Amino acid sequence: MPVDPLTLASRIASSGLTVQETRMRILSENLANSQSTGNTPGEDAYRRKTISFSWELDRATGATRAEVAKIDTDPSQFVIEYDPGNPAADKNGMVKRPNVNVLVELADMREANRTYEANLQTVKQTRELVSMTIELLRSGQ
Repeated sequence: MPVDPLTLASRIASSGLTVQETRMRILSENLANSQSTGNTPGEDAYRRKTISFSWELDRATGATRAEVAKIDTDPSQFVIEYDPGNPAADKNGMVKRPNVNVLVELADMREANRTYEANLQTVKQTRELVSMTIELLRSGQ
């Protein structure tokens, strides 16, 4: 049974909302832990999380929808800093700092927020079109 274009548009935008919400959660975790070091000498610091997306075909509707493919960790090196008073400092006073670049995370957060808003606007406009269609059908009787 074919799905009408307005419902299809709403489903596609909803999948975009879901992946951007997940993306913002991951970015928030990275920002919140941008200064989190280990608790014991030489222990690893917080490792930045990454998110990957994929496009999945919804066989019922024939639409391509966004999906979260994988949440992983960034394998890049930790920043090593001299801080002998830190509980995570090794015997040489060196501490592993998270591999989180706050400016990159903030830029990604801004992009995710804008994409979320664009998808939300699509859902709102689709609902308005459905309401207008229903009103036209009612007034035509």
